[in-house]
Amino acid sequence: MSDSTVVSAGRHFGRSKSSRSFTSGLVGAGRRVGMTWYFILLLLPIYWMVMMSLQDNSDILGEFRWIPERLTLENYRTILTDESWYSGYINSIKYTTINVVLSLGVSLPAAYAFSRFSFVGDNHLFFWLLTNRMAPPAVFLLPVFQLYQNIGLFDTPWAVALAHMLFNVPLAVWILEGFMSGVPRSIDETAAIDGYSFGRFFLRIFLPLIKSGVGVAAFFCFMFSWVELLFARTLTSVHAKPIAATMTRTVSASGLDWGVLTAAGSLTLIPGALVIWFVRKYIARGFALGRV
Repeated sequence: MSDSTVVSAGRHFGRSKSSRSFTSGLVGAGRRVGMTWYFILLLLPIYWMVMMSLQDNSDILGEFRWIPERLTLENYRTILTDESWYSGYINSIKYTTINVVLSLGVSLPAAYAFSRFSFVGDNHLFFWLLTNRMAPPAVFLLPVFQLYQNIGLFDTPWAVALAHMLFNVPLAVWILEGFMSGVPRSIDETAAIDGYSFGRFFLRIFLPLIKSGVGVAAFFCFMFSWVELLFARTLTSVHAKPIAATMTRTVSASGLDWGVLTAAGSLTLIPGALVIWFVRKYIARGFALGRV
């Protein structure tokens, strides 16, 4: 091979390498621009809602401004001092917490049974659980309403929490079963040989191995129960009315109280943000390893 051929090949390799570097840099810049616009579009409604919550109705309905000239905390003061408002947050937190605890308490042993044992009709039962999650909430609304009214659960946090379990338990069982199936059965056998009782083995050994799945299941149970409106509004009246139903009372003959309404909406973001913050590591690991 002549020297000119070697030099030509080296130049061609250098140009192709430069071309690949330019292309990869262009793709990286395009991704950064795309992500920047994505986050702008994602945060813009939240920013606008917060800005509206810091104004009174006259400023909101007046001239359009990206940054308001006058800011006020009066809307938040109304919510935090008026019992009819802040009780809605308390009621929502009550039935959401009850729902998450009960849903996980029922789903953990059920998912363990599906992942570890084979019995007659196990696949059919598992599919039936998932069909409950697929069904529209309105399908169960009337029978659940009549049942709770007859047994005295109407207008209590327990009514909403138990109704939400119809949808959260199947989802939690499905998620947790995927995580539990990934744990080798030899761990169960080794713990039994070492003299562990089932309860001790499940709490001290098995549960830490699937804590990512528990975090993911708890997150989805919380989010469904926190944002669901149909059951929460129908199964409550006065004493257990959630914040989502309370927000509809801003409608009056003079129109919507936009300031108070957006302030209430801004405050409803806080519990969800806190839950995401505390379980963020488990959610990321769960999406990577689990069935989600």
